Amino acid sequence: MKTKQLLFALAMGLVSNLSVNASEIVAATLILEAGGEYSTGSMEAVNEVIRNRAAKRKLTTRQVCLQRKQFSCWNSGRIEQLLAKAKRHPRFSEAMAIVKGSDTNYTGGADHYHADYCNPYWASSLKKTCTIGKHLFYK
Repeated sequence: MKTKQLLFALAMGLVSNLSVNASEIVAATLILEAGGEYSTGSMEAVNEVIRNRAAKRKLTTRQVCLQRKQFSCWNSGRIEQLLAKAKRHPRFSEAMAIVKGSDTNYTGGADHYHADYCNPYWASSLKKTCTIGKHLFYK
C-alpha cells in the first residue's frame, strides 16, 4: 500500500497498525505541534483541540490527528518515522501524561488553532478564544 493510501486508511480506521496506538499518535501530535513551546498549557491546548474535534466530528482522537491536512506535522505521511522522532523527544512522557490525564480547558472549547506567523483563510470566520505561546486558538 502506498504511503498516502496507508495514511488515509489509518486515519479512517480502515486498517490497524498494532504498533501505532491512539495515545501514541496523539502524544506525538502534541510533541510535533507544540513540543518546542514552553508556555503553560501549550501541549494541553493542542490536546483540547484534538478532543474537541473528535467529539464534534464523531471520530476517534487517532482519526482526528491523522486526517488529511488537519495537523501539518503528519502531512508527509511518514507516520512511523515521525512517531519515532516524537518518542525520542525529551517531553514525550509529559505528552503521554497529558493524553492519559484529565480534561483541561485552557482554550475555552477551541477546535482550531494556527501558529502566529500564519493567516489561514478560515480564521476570520471563527471566534478567537485565546493565545498560548505562538498559537492562536478558535472555535
